[in-house]
Amino acid sequence: MAKSQQAVHVARTKSRRVNKAGETVEYESVLLRRSYRDGAKVRHETLANLAALPEHAVEDLRASLTGKTLVEAAAGFEVTRSLPAGHIDAVARMAHGLRFEAMLGPACRARDVAMGLIIARVCAPSSKLASLRWFEDTTLAADLGPVTSDEAYAAMDWLAGRQEKIEKKLALRYLGEGPNPDRLALFDLSSSWVTGHHNRLAARGYSRDRKKGLEQIEYGMLASRDGVPVAVRVVPGNTADPTAFTAIAAQIKDLAGVDEMVMVGDRGMITSARIKALKKAGSLGWVTCLRAPAIKALAADDGPLQMSLFDEQDLAEISHPDYPGERLIACRNPDLAAERARKRSELLAATEAELASVAAAVTAGRLTGAGKIGVKVGKIIDQYKMAKHFDPDITDTSLTYTRRQDQIDAETALDGIYVIRTSVPAEAMGAAETVRVYKSLANVEKIFKSLKSVDLLIRPIQHHTETRTRAHVFLCMLAGHLTWHLRQALKPLTYTDEDRPTPDNPVTTATRSSRAQAKASTRTLADGTAAYSFQSLLAHLGTRTRNTLRAAGTDAAFDLTALPTTTQRQATELIDKHLTESRP
Repeated sequence: MAKSQQAVHVARTKSRRVNKAGETVEYESVLLRRSYRDGAKVRHETLANLAALPEHAVEDLRASLTGKTLVEAAAGFEVTRSLPAGHIDAVARMAHGLRFEAMLGPACRARDVAMGLIIARVCAPSSKLASLRWFEDTTLAADLGPVTSDEAYAAMDWLAGRQEKIEKKLALRYLGEGPNPDRLALFDLSSSWVTGHHNRLAARGYSRDRKKGLEQIEYGMLASRDGVPVAVRVVPGNTADPTAFTAIAAQIKDLAGVDEMVMVGDRGMITSARIKALKKAGSLGWVTCLRAPAIKALAADDGPLQMSLFDEQDLAEISHPDYPGERLIACRNPDLAAERARKRSELLAATEAELASVAAAVTAGRLTGAGKIGVKVGKIIDQYKMAKHFDPDITDTSLTYTRRQDQIDAETALDGIYVIRTSVPAEAMGAAETVRVYKSLANVEKIFKSLKSVDLLIRPIQHHTETRTRAHVFLCMLAGHLTWHLRQALKPLTYTDEDRPTPDNPVTTATRSSRAQAKASTRTLADGTAAYSFQSLLAHLGTRTRNTLRAAGTDAAFDLTALPTTTQRQATELIDKHLTESRP
């Protein structure tokens, strides 16, 4: 019968025997054997006894037979290339622990490239083509192989096609899972400017980036109470905030997979008109805040909002027939009141100083004509937003102005006061908790800060098609999701406050803990080592390289990753700890 599938290997066999003295003796044989299949049986043939060889020679032979290339230790090595690896490994480690790749979709080339683009957005945000060039200078090139621009754009299209499925999984994980799902969904809107003139979503609107004269897109971000990005929607750049909110509100419940949901948004988004629409829907609650004119009406002489409410505490529930079936929670923040008073005083003084210079020019005859004088005055009061507090009197040859002291006093009386408006009953959410929930909108603002300037550089939008624009924003949101987890995990190594105190009074602004203040003032951690910003820590992780070594004078090469520094090792341990504590 024919012999086949031959393989040569080193085999170690051990046996025990009892000698004449009654002692158990162990014998070891080191044999060079050939294994082959003889029909249905596997047979072994001993080629040589290697017991006489030194141990290192046996191990060298074993390594050689397994396919490894051995070189002489004294021959020396050449480092042919070193590629940054540590920061990529950290992001990939977090993503793998969160089962992020599986959440994106089934294993395929498009998913691998999309994951590479997300990692690049976290580590070195840039345009897609610049990211591909960055790939070549990191271990992503070695792991992914060459990635063309067509593959990158195909991966973005693949990601855009799976956006709703991915967002649904995120919403279930962070809003709708478990016996007591978190019914709170934070929502806020922002905008970013667009380069070029062919993007169908680009339009002129209110620019939150203060980029006058440029077209923009707007995007609404849905997040959990802690500020974990969950979903994002892109709308044309001239869409009003309330309209954008209405467009996304209908999708919230289906995304989260829960029967009831409470949306939290600012006063410019959840307006009275939007609340009427929400009441008709009947299954979506809200937490928002009243605008200044509504607060002023409540604080009228016969209104329910009187300053005596705050004599003993800074929190009080009131009611008003204009808000049937709703709860109004009046809050007064003394710190905010003092800050607003200070700013108003400075702005009034600055406005008067500018107006005085214009009045002097009119008196001296250097500026004449009511029209010209009015333009100058208008620019000044618009610059400082003080038009409501001054009464200018302008003629062709004179300028006088007086403060509207009654208006100033009325505004001062309401300094630091805001009124939260909610449909959630008191038994489901107490007054103090409602205030904390509304203030958690700051977590969404942190997301936008991370997206725009600190971490991910979402702007400017450089894509022309609607699909690619939506895919770019979605990709940035996914990168922001990973960034949130990384920031949480790496708190002990950065300036981030690990244990920010929660005040007994939710109206009071929580200050940084003493430990965080010590880190910020000394630039060091408790053990004396350097403290990092999140970006500088990523840069330090990137100094751990994967090196390709080659024996001098040969073509034999292998990869060797540098040993981690103490900080790099700590970062890995913190990521593993975070994953253990928040394992999905």
